[in-house]
Amino acid sequence: MRGGSEVTTGPIPVGQFVNLVRSTIRNDKLFQNQVITGEITQWKQYPSGHTYFTLRDTEGQISAVIWKGRCHIDPLIEEGSVVVVIANLDVYAKAGKIQLVVSRIEPVNKLGLLEERKKELIENLRNEGLLDRQRTPLPLIPQHIAIITGTGSAALADMNQLIENRWPSLRRTVIGVTVQGDNAAKEIVRGILAARKLSQPEIAARFMQPPVDLVIVGRGGGAPEDLWAFNLEPVVRAIIACEIPVVSAVGHESDLLVSDLVADLRASTPSNAIERCVPEYDYHQTLIQHFYERLDDSTNRLFSDWQNSLQLFQSRLSNAPLKGIYNANQKISQLSNRLSNAVSGKFANAREKLLFLENAIQLIVQKSLSNEAKKLAVIQSALNSAHPRNVLDRGYSMITDERGSVVSNTGDLIEGQQIILALSDGNAKATVDEIEELGEKND
Repeated sequence: MRGGSEVTTGPIPVGQFVNLVRSTIRNDKLFQNQVITGEITQWKQYPSGHTYFTLRDTEGQISAVIWKGRCHIDPLIEEGSVVVVIANLDVYAKAGKIQLVVSRIEPVNKLGLLEERKKELIENLRNEGLLDRQRTPLPLIPQHIAIITGTGSAALADMNQLIENRWPSLRRTVIGVTVQGDNAAKEIVRGILAARKLSQPEIAARFMQPPVDLVIVGRGGGAPEDLWAFNLEPVVRAIIACEIPVVSAVGHESDLLVSDLVADLRASTPSNAIERCVPEYDYHQTLIQHFYERLDDSTNRLFSDWQNSLQLFQSRLSNAPLKGIYNANQKISQLSNRLSNAVSGKFANAREKLLFLENAIQLIVQKSLSNEAKKLAVIQSALNSAHPRNVLDRGYSMITDERGSVVSNTGDLIEGQQIILALSDGNAKATVDEIEELGEKND
């Protein structure tokens, strides 16, 4: 076979050649997981579940496909939308066609569109009178809190720690949900429904616990897109429909979500929700003691007043006729008996109540002290293992400047600077001759 230059292969079938090109593209990392932006044209979603479209800009275009179930397609995406895709380059061998196989697609202006939907939802709620409805008051001392948030999250850890600090062993149920992503709204609604069921006495009795009387729903901070589930109508409507008080504790102080507008209480952060909903145990213990003392004082004062009144009656009757004296003495005897019985009864009831409260408080304190002892043991073990001297014994060293400040990166050093190396058995002084920085760290 003749030609202008030497051929690299003998004659091969075209299908074999196309598959060779396809294999080459698939094995080249340059063409995998590329992030590409462009405008959508020829957008077609077929009954099979596959979606085909063309991605273009002023300088070029390329065909693309989203296989059924491969990724979530935002309902905002349509013909003419500007999107960002993550895709692999591939070749459709039967048609000899290069195309992008998309694994993720998002509208470029998604946040702006979402803000418009958020405003529309708020306006609808205002027109329905739901933003101005009467809020359900929070319990003075919650008996059982349902916390709806991400399992294992920092927000949950902070809330649990604050509860233990303020009211040890307070009953709480954590309902773990996904707080961001496509399924977040559905799971948060499921969590609220579960909390509502646990608020029913007959359901709570099955688990031998008091009914849920407070719900905290939220998460820690993040980007606006990460918090957006709490701006969606299903979540908002679920909060409104909840018969027990709901606290919205999402993000930071600057984050204002629709859930904040409809909840019975808006907390600036998850930790702030605990501070506002869970009282301090020590304060209430002091308050009970104060009431106990006031009850004793009031009873003694009342008894003293009645005794003075009886003495006055006796003094006035001493000059009355004998019959009057006899009748008066009878009445005095009756009043004295009634007084003794009344005072004894009040004392007995009051002391029974105080004894019950004292026993309950002692049980709570004992349980709290036991839990704290366990925590201290775990913390002591962690502190021993993380002691800097143990790290130095393993061959590491710690660098400080001449003032004793720890040096953790090259930006804190200058050439010619005197530094001190802390080793396991002593210190060594050194001089910085040359500084070499590493390349940027991967995220």
